[in-house]
Amino acid sequence: MTKIKKDHSIKAHASLTTEDKHAEKAHYKAELHKLQIELVKLQRDIIRKNEKILVILEGRDSAGKDGSIKRVIEHLSPRETRVVALSKPSDKEQSQWYFQRYIEHLPSAAEMVFFNRSWYNRAGVEKVMGFCNEDQYEEFFAEVSHFEGMLVRSGIHLFKFYLDISRDEQKRRLEARKDDPLKQWKTSPIDEKAVKHWKDYSEARNIMFARSHSPFAPWIVVNANDKKTARLQLIKGILSRLSYLDKDETGVLPDPSIIFEYDPLYLENGMIQA
Repeated sequence: MTKIKKDHSIKAHASLTTEDKHAEKAHYKAELHKLQIELVKLQRDIIRKNEKILVILEGRDSAGKDGSIKRVIEHLSPRETRVVALSKPSDKEQSQWYFQRYIEHLPSAAEMVFFNRSWYNRAGVEKVMGFCNEDQYEEFFAEVSHFEGMLVRSGIHLFKFYLDISRDEQKRRLEARKDDPLKQWKTSPIDEKAVKHWKDYSEARNIMFARSHSPFAPWIVVNANDKKTARLQLIKGILSRLSYLDKDETGVLPDPSIIFEYDPLYLENGMIQA
């Protein structure tokens, strides 16, 4: 799928009639319901087998991380499900080993944990905004694959998803936030800088993919220009990668034109936004 095709699909959606939009919404809700049932089946099996699941969600500001996580965990058991969204590190945390503050939030047996942003802050916003120096940045990449390898070898199922949106879509969403009284908590001075530093974030993302994509912890990219489609495909991306009882094998198959493992070629053909 090329960038031209993805942009065309957005315009086509905008031209839908009211009746078509209602039908599309109904289809989305029905599909989401089916997938959420699969998630409940998955969690039941995770608890039965005492497995540990860690899902990392990364992406630009307004890429849809909050909404995606909300739909994934909506009907899961709160006792065995946690969402981790860490704030700015304290002075004490800044003096620690970089990965240290994340360790206490890792999943225990029978748990599913979702990181809304993660240690990859160092490869993204910290690098772009100058919140870390070059030595800290290089040290991160020297350690991250070893760290993730340790997690996987310890028995944690680790999944790294990157929600990818276009520059125009980010601008539209950030503007919409300003006028939505229910989303005021999301607005910050970083929003303006996110647009201004688009190319810097793209470069940081590309380096992050190249230096931290591995066979045991691959990056999985989700085209998130359409929020609802991205949510469904993200859920399928999780379900399709895990085994559990009574799994609907065909119903959880993801669309490879929307969700796919990182490949450098996708930076050239438009599958990943420039």
